[in-house]
Amino acid sequence: MDEVTIRLATADDLGAINDIYNYYVRYCTCTWQTEPETTEARAAWFAEHDAAHPVIVAEVAGAVVGWGSLSQFRGRCAYRNTVEDSVYVRTDMHRRGIGRVILADLIARARAAGHHTVIASISADQKPSIALHERFGFVEVARMREVGSKFDAWMDLVYLQLML
Repeated sequence: MDEVTIRLATADDLGAINDIYNYYVRYCTCTWQTEPETTEARAAWFAEHDAAHPVIVAEVAGAVVGWGSLSQFRGRCAYRNTVEDSVYVRTDMHRRGIGRVILADLIARARAAGHHTVIASISADQKPSIALHERFGFVEVARMREVGSKFDAWMDLVYLQLML
């Protein structure tokens, strides 16, 4: 496989970001969103991100094959040094280390921005995502039972946390 390159996302990447994300909306429990993200909603989401809350893309041979972001954990000021990560990899590019490269970059950016902790909220059935985060030192801090429903099944939510 060609080398994975990470860079800050631009507005030109939003179509690829949305394509990757919307696959998981339709077919997977790694997002609990049930309707595909619209172009307008994705643009609004992107506009909410800044240097301390970046959106990045992973490229292989010039093609966007994954993306990640650091988002505000909560809107209140006291949470300003806590971020929540998101990592998504194009489904045909799984098990090639791309998620690992994205998460490593996000953690480095969180540290550089002066954040104190990173939170990951992951559907409990998403064992590979949980394992990825644990490899980077995230620890489970909460498990909420049956707080979401998708594909006619109740799902548990796991919160993992990395202190920076």
